[in-house]
Amino acid sequence: VAVQDPTEGDQPRGKQSDRPEGIFYLPSSGIWQTVWLEPVPERHIQRILVRPDWAAGAFVVQVMANDLGNDVRAEVVALLDGEPSGRADGPVGMPLTLPLEPARDWSPEDPVLYDLTIRLRLGGDVVDEVQSYAGLRDVRLGEDGEGFRALLLNGQPLFQVGVLDQGYWPDGLYTAPSDAALRYDLETARRLGFNLVRKHVKVEPQRWYYWADRMGLLVWQDMPSGDNTGDQGRRRFEIELKRMLEQLRNHPSIVMWVLFNEGWGQFDTERLVRGIRRADPTRLVSNASGWTDAKVGDVADLHSYPDPRAPTPETGRASVLGEFGGLGLVVEGHAWSETTWAYQGVTDAQSLALQYGRLLDRVHRLRRSHGLAATVYTQLTDVE
Repeated sequence: VAVQDPTEGDQPRGKQSDRPEGIFYLPSSGIWQTVWLEPVPERHIQRILVRPDWAAGAFVVQVMANDLGNDVRAEVVALLDGEPSGRADGPVGMPLTLPLEPARDWSPEDPVLYDLTIRLRLGGDVVDEVQSYAGLRDVRLGEDGEGFRALLLNGQPLFQVGVLDQGYWPDGLYTAPSDAALRYDLETARRLGFNLVRKHVKVEPQRWYYWADRMGLLVWQDMPSGDNTGDQGRRRFEIELKRMLEQLRNHPSIVMWVLFNEGWGQFDTERLVRGIRRADPTRLVSNASGWTDAKVGDVADLHSYPDPRAPTPETGRASVLGEFGGLGLVVEGHAWSETTWAYQGVTDAQSLALQYGRLLDRVHRLRRSHGLAATVYTQLTDVE
């Protein structure tokens, strides 16, 4: 296994920089995602695609294998709390509808997950078997009852209150020290009252999304940014965008793809949004979080520091506040550098709580006056 990481080359890299200062970070070279080698049978399952059909109370599952012969078939079994809940079988590579009984919704209040067993059969014999899971939920735009566009989860408006998460660690940069550490950050977000995390210009290891699925945390997933100044860099960006969608699309927690952030490397926005919609019509799309809205996608996404603002209400898109806040408190014994940075510093925990409360009060006023459908506070932690 080898990796090439020029960092400053024209490739998606998020906030990594050879000149880390301000909002940018020290680069994390090498292999930081999970790597494994797995023996498989001669005929084997390569990947699965699971699409929730919430209205029908079913999953639509495609089983991809290295053998698509007519004598090879796929079988999918769903269990809920260990009890059989649905079964489907059919040709490999074809969409298989898996009706669920009972059909229970996945949501932040009740993150119900079905266990899936997927088998590859040749004649009457099982030649390969894998385990997975899925959540039954629906994400779309709708009305909030007050004439504004809203973000709907399972047919009902849900105000999404999130926190920005950059996924940097003082002892590992892009690599978390442990699975428990990944889990702790998400549990902390839930305990502090958030139902959403915006994963900011980084793709996490699958385990991070596993915990979000289990906890019922909604996720807005950013595409890591790059310069995209030349044809080669833009091709690289599109290749990695496609791979990110394929890698993460089975996670029920992900409810929105964020294509660009604040105009960083932005190009061909309308075409790329169309491509995301074709690849994954089950989720919402933010064409640009921040400054350079191309007027496509599902949301008008504004950034405002430190005080919150709301985009002008539209008839076709929901108004969201993709970043605001940025209050910074340096906690003695928990700062690894004498140099700290924030959009606005505070002196103690009491001041932080008071100012944060005032900002959130203004957010909720914007819900009523401008139909604000979601907000993302910057941020839980910072490391440089």
